[in-house]
Amino acid sequence: MSEEELTVFDLLTRPGPDLSTEERGEVKKVARQLLEKVKATVVLDWRQKAQPRARVRLTIEDTLDDGLPRVYTPELFEQKVSVLFEHVYESYQGEGKSVYNKVA
Repeated sequence: MSEEELTVFDLLTRPGPDLSTEERGEVKKVARQLLEKVKATVVLDWRQKAQPRARVRLTIEDTLDDGLPRVYTPELFEQKVSVLFEHVYESYQGEGKSVYNKVA
């Protein structure tokens, strides 16, 4: 896993829930998918405009809803969506710029 994927995986698994080996594999897959989709959704100045911000949050919600194991309760799901949105907001500026790579 890349540093980006590992960060997303950690946000999804810490704290809790307790996952089986198979569920951990599912969460790793979701982390990869989420990064691909978010990077495609983040545009220049996305943080300053309500519609692009909402699109990024919806992308996170949809990806997690489609891929996370059912061990995630609705409350935990909402918590993880919020934590991941905050991470994306802080880490991705748009147009390929992020804390992980400054230039596309």
